[in-house]
Amino acid sequence: MTNKPWNREETIIAFNAYCKIPFKDCSKMHPLVIEYAKLIGRSPSALNMKIGNIGRLDPDLRAKGVTGLAHGAKLEQDIWDEFYDDPERLSYESEKLIAKFSGQNIAVSASQQTSKLPLGQERQAYVKQRVNQSFFRAAVMSAYNFRCCISGIANPMLLEACHIVDWSEDEKNRTNPKNGLCLNAFFHKAYDSHLLGITPDLQIVVSEELLHNATEKSFRRYLDEINKRKIMLPDRFLPQRELLDIHYKKFLNT
Repeated sequence: MTNKPWNREETIIAFNAYCKIPFKDCSKMHPLVIEYAKLIGRSPSALNMKIGNIGRLDPDLRAKGVTGLAHGAKLEQDIWDEFYDDPERLSYESEKLIAKFSGQNIAVSASQQTSKLPLGQERQAYVKQRVNQSFFRAAVMSAYNFRCCISGIANPMLLEACHIVDWSEDEKNRTNPKNGLCLNAFFHKAYDSHLLGITPDLQIVVSEELLHNATEKSFRRYLDEINKRKIMLPDRFLPQRELLDIHYKKFLNT
């Protein structure tokens, strides 16, 4: 392993890891820390420390009284300033670097679940979309500690990263984790269908239609219990109020 100063590419990969690992779970023993550390020729301890240094810059963590590590390098601040408000660029650039350090083409991981990629410009757009979707899901799920923000279900197999404003309606925020909620499949569908809303103040609102159709008594009681309750907050990437407002207005007008 090396003691040389961190460079730009390594720091971008560390930022990628910061977005994908729940901050409370980050350690030198975390599988992703071990994997990425090996890629960039650093020790897991060094990468874990770098992730902690990046955490000190996060306003959401500071608001919760979590400060990360106290000291860091100027390059961390520069990378944060460059990418924090441009998550789509962060996701694609960092995943390209991870592919590069892995000795792969980024299209390989993007095409793992398909038999054939498009050609030309369509291929590039497809690869970028797949990469960004994967990053969005990882960042949202880890922000909520792999827990549904309404039900509290913590089985990753049952959880989905839900866009607040649909990706087809807002290109700028397609990959923005602040445009995401971690929901189980039922509440994701209900939210997308405007059978359930979340106010800009993070309050759950169950529609009269959903309540009316809940004919099983115990389920109706459950919906009554969560109605008007606030969602469970993520550790970082708090849902953006303006985006919640756009979706909630549609809920009210449905």
